[in-house]
Amino acid sequence: MLVSCSRKVQHFSLILICCFAGLFSSENASAQDTIPPIKQVETKPVSYHSPRKATIYAMVLPGLGQVYNQKYWKLPIVYAGFGTLIYFINKNTKNYRELKDAYNYVSVTKKINYPPVPVNIFYPIPAPPNDWAVKYTEDQLLEGRDYYRRNLELSYIFTGVWYILTVVDAVVDAHFFDYDINDNLTLQARPWVPSLGTDTNYGMAGGMNLTLRF
Repeated sequence: MLVSCSRKVQHFSLILICCFAGLFSSENASAQDTIPPIKQVETKPVSYHSPRKATIYAMVLPGLGQVYNQKYWKLPIVYAGFGTLIYFINKNTKNYRELKDAYNYVSVTKKINYPPVPVNIFYPIPAPPNDWAVKYTEDQLLEGRDYYRRNLELSYIFTGVWYILTVVDAVVDAHFFDYDINDNLTLQARPWVPSLGTDTNYGMAGGMNLTLRF
């Protein structure tokens, strides 16, 4: 009698365990069904600043590379440099041409022996091309012509150098455009002294510690 009762208890306990297991599995399945699926977020490709574009822009039009790098405050400097150089080019060109004409007049035209002509027809010697030919001698005009020709050549050279510098400036700014500069980039300098117990028989020791953190 006792054996049969114990068997009935065992069967009843197994039935209860199966019921609880079924309920637990159904709750898990329903919980999984209610969880929304994870959506995949599309990431856009990161666009970096292009030094190649900055170089092309700066070579096509001076100052355009600085605009591409968002360095607008450099535009007045770029065009002030070109404006100054263009001014000297025009000034040296004008003086060189006038001195050249004056020198040719004094050294060649004025020395030609013109034939005699009747009075009141025309002046036998052509009029001077400018005031330089009247105020200065032949040697002075030659020296002045060479001086302004040299300045004109230097003005063209400086203009080319300034053009190259504007391109280089645009390229350098483009390379450092995406460079990360924050407070973590620090350089610390601290004095260093030997710890206690260090052998100092040969003299005092000391130094400087440089710590670069990035």
